Amino acid sequence: MKRLAPLWRAVIETGFIIFLFYSNLLMGEFTRTNGHGKSFMDAAADIFTLANFTIGVVSALIGYVVVEYLRKKL
Repeated sequence: MKRLAPLWRAVIETGFIIFLFYSNLLMGEFTRTNGHGKSFMDAAADIFTLANFTIGVVSALIGYVVVEYLRKKL
């Protein structure tokens, strides 16, 4: 189990970064300039795309590598 700890840590940290990415996209869907009266399902359909998922995963992996680098340096 000790050997899986770094893997679980990476999964949790990247998952959290992806969560923050999607929550930011969702908040952006309900701004005044993006259309008033939009339902949650309309907003979800707009943000859950393959392009956004790819951006989220790549960003999460970059963020994880940077945080691990800083964690080891400091």
